[in-house]
Amino acid sequence: MISLLLAIIYLSFVSLGLPDQLLGSAWPLMSVDLGASLSMAGGIYMIIALGTVVSSLMSDRLTHRFGAAKITAVSALLISIALFGFSVADSYWLLCLIAVPYGLGAGAVDAALNNYVAIHYASKHMIWLHCCWGVGAALGPYILSLAMGLRGQWRDGYGAVAIVQLAMTAALFASVPLWKGKGDSGISDGNAAKPLGIKRALGIKNVKPILVAFFCYCAFETSAGLWASSYLVEHHGVDAETAAAFGAMFCLGITIGRFACGFIADRVCDKNMIRMGVAVSAAGLLLIALPCTTLSTAGLVISGIGAAPVYPAIIHSTPEHFGKENSGAIVGIQMASAYMGSALVPPLFGVVAQHIGIGLFPYFLSFFVVLLFVLTERVNRSKKRKA
Repeated sequence: MISLLLAIIYLSFVSLGLPDQLLGSAWPLMSVDLGASLSMAGGIYMIIALGTVVSSLMSDRLTHRFGAAKITAVSALLISIALFGFSVADSYWLLCLIAVPYGLGAGAVDAALNNYVAIHYASKHMIWLHCCWGVGAALGPYILSLAMGLRGQWRDGYGAVAIVQLAMTAALFASVPLWKGKGDSGISDGNAAKPLGIKRALGIKNVKPILVAFFCYCAFETSAGLWASSYLVEHHGVDAETAAAFGAMFCLGITIGRFACGFIADRVCDKNMIRMGVAVSAAGLLLIALPCTTLSTAGLVISGIGAAPVYPAIIHSTPEHFGKENSGAIVGIQMASAYMGSALVPPLFGVVAQHIGIGLFPYFLSFFVVLLFVLTERVNRSKKRKA
């Protein structure tokens, strides 16, 4: 029964990743149909990001009340409804309205699942969980392209993904009894524990450094994913089509790296997985900075492989660093911090690239990788002294 539950949790993260790349893939057609400019996709993205931050911060309180299983199922339902809404929306402002439940659902399920797996499962399962997200993120645009190939309609693509998401939602509702066997309960099931709260969570030693570390990691990952192709085109003179293919290899490196890291995670331990990941990413960034196009493109893949274990390893170590009783609130705040890094820093580099030069790309990323290493090592040293 536990194996069945784990499979459902893996599928949950596949479904969580499915819609994440749809907006960017479909927007060139969506913008024409809706009479919106190319840049207006940023408004929808920001609404979704804000929703994820809000629901992440609320996740501990909601999980204490209802349990992770119900939060995950209801959140998946919200995302399904939002995807169906996207498929029938006839105006940009309606898309903005529908983006609200999408963001709220995505943040809640992300925080609830990450904390649940961090407490109940080994490190390898956390890493493979995030590998499943990468599989979903890759499958989403593929499903979109297949559906669009039939009638040339982006609405068909969103509708197809919504159907897949709804099927996963039904499986999640059916699986609720399985979660209780693994210690998942809310107030309605007799759990009298009270949520920690954001203020008290922030007061725990080393929580603030680890939040900044999360911010740095997501700033690095999303900035690299967004600007890699532009860097190859503008700085190395690679043609746009080839650059797009090589730029995607950073994300591919993360997915492949997470699959491979899962086989060694339990033997290496979380803190060493973080150290190894940062070291490999740093080596990749060094190659990206070199004037050789071949080495620079190889550096993108290497940086992605290095980034692979860092995010899941930090999450998995949260109960160990801060206690299982506090991890729900802290993971929720970590997710919020991660979303802020993803939302704020990539546009910042766009300004840097425009006014100073896109050649700063590897150095800009290096700043966040170095700061990430310093902060995680600070937390590790503090735990060692306490022990």
